[in-house]
Amino acid sequence: MDQLIVASRFNGPPRSGNGGYTCGLLAHEFGLGETVEVTLRRPPPLDVALDLRRGETLELLDGETLVAEARAVEETVDAVDPVDLETARAASEHYPGLGSHPFARCFGCGTERPDGLRVFPGPVAGDDAGRVAAAWTPAESTAADWHEYDDPTERCSVATTWTALDCIGGWACDQGERLMVLGRMTAVLDTLPAVGEPHVVVAQRVGGEGRRSLSLATLYDPDGRIVGRARHTWVAIDPSSFDA
Repeated sequence: MDQLIVASRFNGPPRSGNGGYTCGLLAHEFGLGETVEVTLRRPPPLDVALDLRRGETLELLDGETLVAEARAVEETVDAVDPVDLETARAASEHYPGLGSHPFARCFGCGTERPDGLRVFPGPVAGDDAGRVAAAWTPAESTAADWHEYDDPTERCSVATTWTALDCIGGWACDQGERLMVLGRMTAVLDTLPAVGEPHVVVAQRVGGEGRRSLSLATLYDPDGRIVGRARHTWVAIDPSSFDA
């Protein structure tokens, strides 16, 4: 049995790990090119040594409490149609979180995190599909350890890349109007984003019922090639569940 720690820097809601980052830590165990489904069973604790148990699924445990489980799946994750960089930058200027943010210190999309990813998705102007988009240039602080990629270009970690594909899905599902947390994320990475190069992330809501909403997200490199694709299940929660 191995262990991993979700460091406090990588929070989503207060005192809990960012869902996409935590899922990405587990997905790292499967390698690039694998489609991995991760189900979060409870908010991931921060700065705690969590056990990894390998069996039919890869389980993340806090003592005997199941935090998350991951498995490789043979499923197709659809891509969201891209927008160009200027359109994404314009969309980011209308990011709802700039006015009101339920988790302003979230590592992925928080406005009060100068050391975070600062993926700020806003509505794509005139888009009938309801897409949201953000421009994102990975910072040096997001670089992976050398063993996560095998070319001379400095690239983000798997967990950071999953984070970039995470929060934007919630904003596509009106995160600003109804508080939601990630319940499940399925993603496949074709490569890892290069540090210092401008990327585009797009997402759209694709369904849902009751407390659950479904979304898709896609990360594109500067040449318009797909870096990674994700599908999310979001669960609406009582705001009192977190001290936002």
